[in-house]
Amino acid sequence: MNSMQPTSVSDRLARNVTRNIKERAIESVLFAAALVSVLTTAGIVWVLVSESYNFFEHVPFGDFLTDTMWTPLFSEPHYGIMPLLLGTVTTSLVALVVAIPLGTVIAAYLSEFASSRVREVVKPFLELLGGIPTIVYGYFALTVVTPILQAVWPELPGFSMLSAGLVMGIAIVPYISSLTEDAMRAVPMSLREGAYGMGSTRFQTAVRVVIPAALSGVLSAYILGISRAVGETMIVAVAAGMQPNFTMNPAEPAQTISAYIVQVALGDLPHGSIGYQSIFAAGLSLMLMTLFFNILGHVIRRRYREAY
Repeated sequence: MNSMQPTSVSDRLARNVTRNIKERAIESVLFAAALVSVLTTAGIVWVLVSESYNFFEHVPFGDFLTDTMWTPLFSEPHYGIMPLLLGTVTTSLVALVVAIPLGTVIAAYLSEFASSRVREVVKPFLELLGGIPTIVYGYFALTVVTPILQAVWPELPGFSMLSAGLVMGIAIVPYISSLTEDAMRAVPMSLREGAYGMGSTRFQTAVRVVIPAALSGVLSAYILGISRAVGETMIVAVAAGMQPNFTMNPAEPAQTISAYIVQVALGDLPHGSIGYQSIFAAGLSLMLMTLFFNILGHVIRRRYREAY
């Protein structure tokens, strides 16, 4: 009896050691996967900063921020980022004016009003809308939306930020509506039941109880929509034109930061030239814009949580 006990203890210890080795191996794999994303982000930032540093050795930083002309491919180049920045901001604002109200209304309907059968039909269509290539949206804006707008507004040119922004707003509706609905459905049912017990209607419950309770997730959806709009490339490249105009008039053609990067990256500029390095300075500006919106969303979410 005593001779069997050490063997039993030894077997348990061996199993524990094997289990610990497996757990540590799995932990190492998960840590390596997380490290890949961190190193990838760090590598992207390093490339943008290093190449932009070389660019700013030839172009004054003040001219980059204040010059109202962006003509890096001309014989007398100008490197003012403001025309590209205004084009990016204008198209994004037009897209958000469409996407945020429409996406929020769709999410509220699916979460609070739609039956399970309707939800099962509508959700796949929204996901399919989000899976359409953006180049298709671009040609849809150019060949369908622009002629419709010109029928109402004959002075509208063939390329405009308005057409591109409207279609871009439709393209990011699935992202906003899906995340917003998930946030609203995560609200405990007890809050809804309490509102119903106080005599609130379904609409009042959705607007005054569910959406405020899910505001953190709703804001996250909005921030994702903003980042998606700021970084959009093909829709604005096809429908907004490729002219870096210093204007915020949505009825005018313009070029965004991402569209310029695509234009130059596919051209014949030699590697290491100032024109080629300008795409990294533009990319760094785009990254800082996205970072700003993400930080702003984080601050707003934190303040809301503290208030409630």
